[in-house]
Amino acid sequence: MKKMPVAFLLGLALSAVTAEAQDAATPPLPKPAPGFVQPKTPWGDPDIQGFWPGVEMVGVPLQRPARFGQRNVLTEEEFNQRAKDIKTEEDSLLAEIDVFTADVTTPCAIRCPTSPTPHWQETGKPSHQASLIVDPLDGRQPPLSPEGQARQAQQQADARARTARLQGREADTYLDRSLYDRCITRGVMGSLLPTIYNNGNEIVQGPGFVVIRNEMIHEARVVPLDGRSHLPASMTSYMGDSRGHWDGNTLVVVTKNLNGMTGVGGNGGGRSSTRMTITERFTQIDKDTLQYTATIDDPGTWTRPWTLSFPWKREAVYGMFEYACHEGNYAMRNMLSASRVSEKNR
Repeated sequence: MKKMPVAFLLGLALSAVTAEAQDAATPPLPKPAPGFVQPKTPWGDPDIQGFWPGVEMVGVPLQRPARFGQRNVLTEEEFNQRAKDIKTEEDSLLAEIDVFTADVTTPCAIRCPTSPTPHWQETGKPSHQASLIVDPLDGRQPPLSPEGQARQAQQQADARARTARLQGREADTYLDRSLYDRCITRGVMGSLLPTIYNNGNEIVQGPGFVVIRNEMIHEARVVPLDGRSHLPASMTSYMGDSRGHWDGNTLVVVTKNLNGMTGVGGNGGGRSSTRMTITERFTQIDKDTLQYTATIDDPGTWTRPWTLSFPWKREAVYGMFEYACHEGNYAMRNMLSASRVSEKNR
């Protein structure tokens, strides 16, 4: 199994030591490899174009298990155990499922008869990194702010009211289904955080613009680099309004104007507020590694900003499959029509 470069591990260790003294908006980054010269585009910008899938980091949790404390680098014993777990997962994807006799009474998210087809699923490679979050030092999201606590309590109350209204049914209308179920979006972070499939990312550059394309839900952000202002705060969307600039060889992208309907978890889970600002940094540290770092600043959800960081590995040829979530997917129609039939038969 391939291990993480020593330079990257040292960068993480140094990051942990110095993070408290750093401004959360400019988190520490691993330094470029010795001798690496950043390629340039014909118009003079750093050239970071290409396919940069995050699949190798599948299996590294967003939040660090409490037993690690402030340590974000696995021991060799822990690393070997992670490698064994990944091998077990890979083997499970090859297991044959008899669709005529399989038990489908217990739904699951992955690797069972009711989950997505196993050959689409990705397991990643073993990594020494204990969590994607690098700041705070314990690798955990900060506590919820008073506003975040109030919103969470309201969401829980709404969920209880919906359960009472449905009286055992799963949904009355499409509005009872999540953005995930409805194939609408995963949001900015949910589109690129490592998950069970569709981990492709592509960067395309042109004079004055960068396009960040995600395989998940085939999102594409066109990011202007000309210093223009953000849209008025009243104009919000699922993917927000992104503006970029170069800080040396690092592409910095600031995204605002989010509508608060998605969160910063796997597949866009959770909810944020409309006050959230995401500051992303894309730094190429060697020929085939792009360090991705994002600082989440949302006083409407958390008590302080927090930062995640992990490497993207270049693939010269990567299949960015169309995420045709609705084409041929009759789940929504079938679920709602079955509910109407059930009501008539009561």
